[in-house]
Amino acid sequence: MLKWIGLWVLALSILDFALMGADKGRARRGAWRVPEKTFFLVAVLGGSPGAILGMRLFHHKTRHWYFKWGLPAILIAQLALATWLFWMCNGRP
Repeated sequence: MLKWIGLWVLALSILDFALMGADKGRARRGAWRVPEKTFFLVAVLGGSPGAILGMRLFHHKTRHWYFKWGLPAILIAQLALATWLFWMCNGRP
């Protein structure tokens, strides 16, 4: 089960990372942009590590407070949920 969750998070992280890179390139060219809600949807579904990495690496969306603080907040909430679920499924220490 953990393997599949890990693969899910990896796949969505790669997707969100790629979306950040593509959107940054499109922003420079003045082309069609990826909607901001798309970044957040993929992040909420599990791609928050890739979104944060892409934001930092491409220096993209770093001036928007809702990205700067929102994506790490999503990651923290996901880690807290994962920890709680692991704790509940495997018995309390």
